Amino acid sequence: MLLASLTMTAVVASLWLTEPVLPTRTRVAFALMTVIGLSWTAFAGWVLTTRRVLLGRDSLVAGRMAVTFTTTFVVGALTLGYMSGGTAPYAAAMMGLGLLAGAIALLVRAHRRVARLTARREALERELGRNPR
Repeated sequence: MLLASLTMTAVVASLWLTEPVLPTRTRVAFALMTVIGLSWTAFAGWVLTTRRVLLGRDSLVAGRMAVTFTTTFVVGALTLGYMSGGTAPYAAAMMGLGLLAGAIALLVRAHRRVARLTARREALERELGRNPR
């Protein structure tokens, strides 16, 4: 994921910075995609450099990022559709809603997994507290 996010960010940022005649909305979209790519790069770096077990925190962070970025895409597509009157942005927004539903489902699953792991850890801590070595 680190390599993919770095590559995507480099491509988008280079297009954004080397094309001075882009329309304003394209420049804004490239800026947002660069920020999103840098966010995924930072996340991947955090996961790779953490020297202890993450116990699902990585899934929670990734799920929240996915929901946030997908929501941004849907709102942007709907705004573009409203402003331009075209049908393509609305089709993109509908596709984005499907992706948003998937991101929300993964986030809910991550929350449940962390809750199970936390409950298991607390049970083990209680058990160890009652039966010291």
